[in-house]
Order: sequence, then structure tokens, then C-alpha cells
Amino acid sequence: MQDLIRGLLIQLGEDPDREGLLRTPGRVEKALTFLTSGYAVNIDEVINEALFTVDYSEMVIVKDIDFYSLCEHHLLPFFGKCHIAYIPASKVIGLSKIPRLVDVFSRRLQIQERLTNQIADTIRDKIAPLGVAVVMEATHLCMSMRGVEKQNSFAVTSAMHGVFRTSARTRMEFLELIKLRSAVPGVRQGAPEAFASVADD
Repeated sequence: MQDLIRGLLIQLGEDPDREGLLRTPGRVEKALTFLTSGYAVNIDEVINEALFTVDYSEMVIVKDIDFYSLCEHHLLPFFGKCHIAYIPASKVIGLSKIPRLVDVFSRRLQIQERLTNQIADTIRDKIAPLGVAVVMEATHLCMSMRGVEKQNSFAVTSAMHGVFRTSARTRMEFLELIKLRSAVPGVRQGAPEAFASVADD
């Protein structure tokens, strides 16, 4: 990879042998290896049997999970907050495992829509809850630094399954509890049934 990065520097018109760039290929290789380390992670090993049978059927929320990822279109970062909720049917997942799941899928080349789906689908598949909801809000540097150059915009995506999709009351309780910076796309004041999500059951 370092040879490729050195060649890229040359194509950009730089001198890879000057002092400031001598170690850049190694640094970039190390950074990219870390930022895409999610490909090598086994989800079952991350969860590590942290699934527990409990008599609990109320909403579980982990919100304001920081995440950083790379846009697969431009290899530029996008980053923000992830909010996750589920209602157990019979099992819960260790709370510390939820941010780790976010990290696994974030540390890949991604688009925000797919990232949102992957997190929701994994929780649904692993613990079969009554419902699961994931909302992600992120700033995309491919929109801020280039292209339309809109520095104050951010994207919000959601994936709703089970009761979060079928029950407007449950869905709105979740959205109220996480208190998004803005309204989720598709939800209009006074019209909760108009909710639009990335994925549904």
C-alpha cells in the first residue's frame, strides 16, 4: 500500500522524498488499516455471548454514540451520532456491545444508509426483539469540503423494524427521547404516520 500512496503523492505533484512526506505513506497505510478494520471483525466474537434472558419488555436506548466512517464514493470522512433502541422479546444484549457494533460497521467504506441498515439488521437477527430502531445523523465532508460545499448541513437516516414501524406511539416516544437536532425525514408535525425510514419489516 505504501508504494501506491507514494505514487499518489507523485501524481498530485508532490515530492514524496521531502522531509514532511517521507513517512506519510506509512502513516496513511496505518490510518487506512485502522479505519477499515471492521472488515476483519467477526460479529459473533464482538458480542461474545453477551446475550441474556431477562423478563423485561420496555424500551432500551443507547443514544449519542459517536461514530466515524469513510464515504465509499470519495474516501472522505463522515461522522456524527448514532441512536439505537430496541424492545426485548426475551433477550437483551450487553450495553457495551452496542457501541462496538456501531464501530465494526463504521470502520468500513460506507454509505450512511447502508450503515444504518446493517446495525439495525444485526441487532434484529441476534436477539429477535419486538422491535429495533436506529437513527444516525452525520456530517459528510464530501458535501462540506467539495461539491456543494454546504458546511452546516447534515444527513439523517433511520431504520425501523417491528413495533417501531407499526406503532406510531412507540416510534414517537423513541424520537422524543433521543431529541434529534432536527426532524427525521418524512415525519411532519401532526402527521406521525408519515414516517419514512431506510428499511422496514
